[in-house]
Amino acid sequence: MRKRATVLLATLLLATAVALVPVRTSTVEACAFDPWTPNAYEGDAQRRLYNSAIEAASVNRLLPADPFFALPNIERGARTSRTAGTPYIPATLLKSIAWIESTMTQAARAVAFESAGPAQISFDCGHGIMQVTTGMTAPLGTDGLASPRQASIATHFAYNIARGAQILAEKWNAAPEQIPVAGIDTASDPAIVENWYFATWAYNGFTGPGATISNHPSDPRFGAWPRPGFACDGTQSRSRYPYQELVWGCMARPETRAGVQLWTPLAATLPDLSNPIIARALSVSNWTYPYSTMDIPTPQPAHQTTAPATILPAAQLLGAPVFQTSAQRVTINVNATGAASKATIRIHNGGTGVMTWIATSTDRFLVLSPPAGVAVGGDLKCTGSESCPDGSLVISVNPTLLPASRASGTIRLSSPNGGGQVVDIIVDVSAEFSIGAPGTSRATQ
Repeated sequence: MRKRATVLLATLLLATAVALVPVRTSTVEACAFDPWTPNAYEGDAQRRLYNSAIEAASVNRLLPADPFFALPNIERGARTSRTAGTPYIPATLLKSIAWIESTMTQAARAVAFESAGPAQISFDCGHGIMQVTTGMTAPLGTDGLASPRQASIATHFAYNIARGAQILAEKWNAAPEQIPVAGIDTASDPAIVENWYFATWAYNGFTGPGATISNHPSDPRFGAWPRPGFACDGTQSRSRYPYQELVWGCMARPETRAGVQLWTPLAATLPDLSNPIIARALSVSNWTYPYSTMDIPTPQPAHQTTAPATILPAAQLLGAPVFQTSAQRVTINVNATGAASKATIRIHNGGTGVMTWIATSTDRFLVLSPPAGVAVGGDLKCTGSESCPDGSLVISVNPTLLPASRASGTIRLSSPNGGGQVVDIIVDVSAEFSIGAPGTSRATQ
């Protein structure tokens, strides 16, 4: 009885201090890492690293051996004669989508370039450069925790870009069953950027009038046709344009950094709503699932694209990370102040590139912040942050969940791209208190 009483009293004393500490349960219905935010690496301001990764992903040369991230074969042909062809997406289209989605950034806006900090996560669970939402709206790992794939998408630019490219390719391949076909007169050739009109529309949501966010070009909310093209310079409201017109605008008018455009402009042609054939196909009255009467010819003039002339090898973009940790056993004294009341594990990348790491624990009294992050190799610049170049995992304790005044828990640290090594870290917790009442004290258990 005395042991039970002292544990309850210590719990009451600490309840106020920890009332706001979030506790993850196995039934969380939220973003993959809620209520925490993982750390991500942010590349250079000119987006050279990201543009190179996009070019590799556009021809399936970034992560071709991983089915979850590889670019699939791209279908082509008319509605009744679709055949699978070579994996390919126009790189300029991917770059423009990345800009519209996130201004081509992997970390939150407050994180400096060539540094590391909280990952960019939108209100609707869009993660990183490509604002990947698919598969990121709930924890998909064991025990209601985020999975290694989710950690890679949230923290690592290459995995985020590859997954975004794959999703766009899947939208293209959804024709004709779920979306219309663009380019019925050009065998729906994916090398013609104009033929990606419906797939780009679907990347943001194949929505129309009546939806919370409509992307139908004939929706009256966008005004009469023709309308001024989207300038991509921040001077126009995005709500005045359907998503695909935002992307087309940025393809033609890329942003500049240090006086240099971030990619080569491509002035793709939008479907001309004043053309009777296009107007009939894209009329609001024709907006009926399965959209079989919305197929359109290729908007003219059309722009044939080719694969980038020079593509950086995947090994150079991904590096060769080597996973290392600073300790395998730590002690936390809940009654202490300052550093002794928590523990910090440094995660080091003994190799090159960006190494993703993820921390999990089934011991609910252990609070991990952040739950995932990065460690940056010596080949990449990473300064000006406590999370650079090494990653940092801070472990604290929620005493209200401690099973006893002395307890031990286990944290599993691993790296999806750091060689497959897994490290279990033992956390010893002491939560003994002296009670200021005559005749009572916290007994050692």
